[in-house]
Amino acid sequence: MPSEIRISMSLSSEIRRRRTFAIVSHPDAGKTTLTEKLLLFGGAIHVAGAVKSNKIKKGATSDFMEIERQRGISVATSVMGFEYKEHKINILDTPGHEDFAEDTYRTLTAVDSVIIVIDGAKGVEAQTRKLMEVCRMRKTPVMVFVNKLDRPGKDPFDLLDEIERELKIRVRPLAWPIGSGSSFQGVYNLYENKLSLFFPEDRQTREGEVVEIALSDPRLDELISAKSAAELRENLEIVEGVYPPFVLDTYLAGEVAPVFFGSALNNFGVMELLDCFVEIAPFPRPSRTVQRPIDPFEEKMTGFVFKIHANMDPNHRDRIAFLKICSGTFERNKNYLHVDSGKQLKFSSPTAFMADKKSIVDIAYPGDIVGLHDTGNFKIGDTLTEGEKLKFTGIPSFSPELFRYIENADPMKFKQLAKGVDQLMDEGVAQLFTMKMNGRKVIGTVGALQFEVIQYRLEHEYTAKCRYEPVNVYKACWIESDNATQLEDFRKRKFQYMATDKHGREVYLADTSYGLAQSQERFPDIRFYFTSEF
Repeated sequence: MPSEIRISMSLSSEIRRRRTFAIVSHPDAGKTTLTEKLLLFGGAIHVAGAVKSNKIKKGATSDFMEIERQRGISVATSVMGFEYKEHKINILDTPGHEDFAEDTYRTLTAVDSVIIVIDGAKGVEAQTRKLMEVCRMRKTPVMVFVNKLDRPGKDPFDLLDEIERELKIRVRPLAWPIGSGSSFQGVYNLYENKLSLFFPEDRQTREGEVVEIALSDPRLDELISAKSAAELRENLEIVEGVYPPFVLDTYLAGEVAPVFFGSALNNFGVMELLDCFVEIAPFPRPSRTVQRPIDPFEEKMTGFVFKIHANMDPNHRDRIAFLKICSGTFERNKNYLHVDSGKQLKFSSPTAFMADKKSIVDIAYPGDIVGLHDTGNFKIGDTLTEGEKLKFTGIPSFSPELFRYIENADPMKFKQLAKGVDQLMDEGVAQLFTMKMNGRKVIGTVGALQFEVIQYRLEHEYTAKCRYEPVNVYKACWIESDNATQLEDFRKRKFQYMATDKHGREVYLADTSYGLAQSQERFPDIRFYFTSEF
């Protein structure tokens, strides 16, 4: 067999066995705990770290930044890979906190499917709605895991109605809970006709007892009591009557969300979710570039940077660019074109991740996420190819919601502050605008907590101190126009509100919603953009 055919066959089989997905949720729905249990089943970790609010004795595996350990929340996306049942699983655990939503939105550009975690007592919350909007825009297949069934919660039918109404997606239960809270007995897996029994004293050790059993089998009455069995049969009759049968293509098209129930903290219902996920979730899908669609099965390597993280190891001040491989194979020590700079780059130690643990990879396939040591070459959205000039689309920076002047609080550390701000902005933690009028720096974020994170990281990672001052800005708009005269007139009239972003693009920092509306009306030939991708 010629070597080219062997290579393409192995590329094809490697692509088909990959599952790259993100876990998203509102804060406190149990997303990081679910991630840990998936890693536990995959043998990637051997002990789970419980996330205790603000008092983390042993931090969750995926929360590796110091500020996350202190607060008990995830503020940066973690990438973790492991093998399970002949599949290569790549999990991206995203920040749940809404102040870090932009990191999550960008992460959703690098995945092929999503698992949404919902708290069984609280139901669908605001942040989950926003994340679902992004999935819908991208037609990303979605699965739902209703968590915390070991606590009192909403009626499952009410929850399913709420998911359909709030997330605007049809659902199809593939599992059904038996009781909840103190009366929670287990889950019936409709996908495999199996009953998983819940034993609360079994916490953290085994998956409960799994019995392959038909609903009509009289043994069901003995296992969960006649009353519970009658209720389960009645509920599942309603499920079959109300919800259409599960059709794989409707899930892959992002039209129907399969729903599972369980308790991630107690390790329960997680294996059913994982087993079904590896079977039905999509392998890497085609990607979009400005020039053409990219098929993952193409032999030439293409990939884009969707995240940059400085100081993953504070002792070494290293900076990592996260590259999503979209086609072909990425190989260590091979030259690739960095399209944005025109430079040829090669990487002697590309890394694969297990939260903050890294291992060097010799080869990576579509769907894989590779960490590249970066000395400042990369920014979010950059492309690597084997020579073709491509630009991947759909990796936006959103217009910030909150703005403050950033000032140096220690004149002796001017260089450290400049370097720290520069690197943190490249990570996409926030956006930096320089006022044309006086050169003052304005930081824009989508949430207030990001200001704290920037201040904390500048001090602890760059030994620089900053302070903030208020600035009256309502909205940042990137501007463009084909009418040079009108653009020049706008610049003169709005000079005190004009700034440039980190990449030198012109930005109008509108002071009020009225001022913005007036500007849009008065200058019809100017295009105002609220994301930086245009």
